[in-house]
Amino acid sequence: MKIGYPCINRSIGCTANHTFRLKSYSKEKLIETVEKNLDCLERILDYNVEKGFLFFRISSDIVPFASHPVCRYDWKKHFRNSFKKIGKFIKKNKIRISMHPDQFILLNSPRDDVTDRSVKELEYHCDVLDLMGLDSTAKIQIHVGGAYGERENAVERFLKRYKILGGGVRKRLVVENDERLYSLNDCLGIHKRCGIPVLFDTFHHECLNGGESFRKAVELASKTWENEVLMIDYSSGNKKTRKHDEKINTVKFRNFIRETKGLDFDIMLEIKDKEKSAEKALKVLNEVK
Repeated sequence: MKIGYPCINRSIGCTANHTFRLKSYSKEKLIETVEKNLDCLERILDYNVEKGFLFFRISSDIVPFASHPVCRYDWKKHFRNSFKKIGKFIKKNKIRISMHPDQFILLNSPRDDVTDRSVKELEYHCDVLDLMGLDSTAKIQIHVGGAYGERENAVERFLKRYKILGGGVRKRLVVENDERLYSLNDCLGIHKRCGIPVLFDTFHHECLNGGESFRKAVELASKTWENEVLMIDYSSGNKKTRKHDEKINTVKFRNFIRETKGLDFDIMLEIKDKEKSAEKALKVLNEVK
């Protein structure tokens, strides 16, 4: 079981998600920003290995505007060796990696232009992981999307568009239950029809569920991953506001680990103080194990 946190490290004064305004775009600005992001990513990963955090979510902003029409520069060729170097470090230290495009990635949108942009963005994320030489256990997670007042048609659009994605994207894509529209059961139904693995989010499940316990939910989600280890997003928060807690509630986390003891999964902590909560969670995990 691996524990980690997403995108930003607040302890070392370095973030790997620097970006800039679209109107400021230039080849030189892009190169400068990506160099800074990759340098910070190396420093974060080095810190994580030292601390025992072997799961990390790479920011979608690692290459700003990579999927936008404004970006005509061959960033993949320019940074090929840099990505390869980071990938070697990741593989050497057996770090699990994920990426999570923002909420505007909508495969089931009724608008073709939105879908087209979403597919290009997913292809960019896949390119990043491919350039690092990472295998299919490095995942890209998305939500089902909107309901648009026509829930069944929205699900059908998701299935149709998932099935025509390139194989490279499909092998990395996983779908996550959300807190408002698509529960774990909904995602499991989509998995049955297209085979996409289901990433389980604990807080979203608390907000929207079919009465499944955490243990049962983890067992059901795990079955969708075939020979790979399930990824879990863990957090707690206010179910009315849907806001995540600033710090980990170690009592709740300990109870979750005890309830799911014996099951295999990797935990991404979606908690605002990032590596500080990861350190507490790792201590709890070692105690309970």
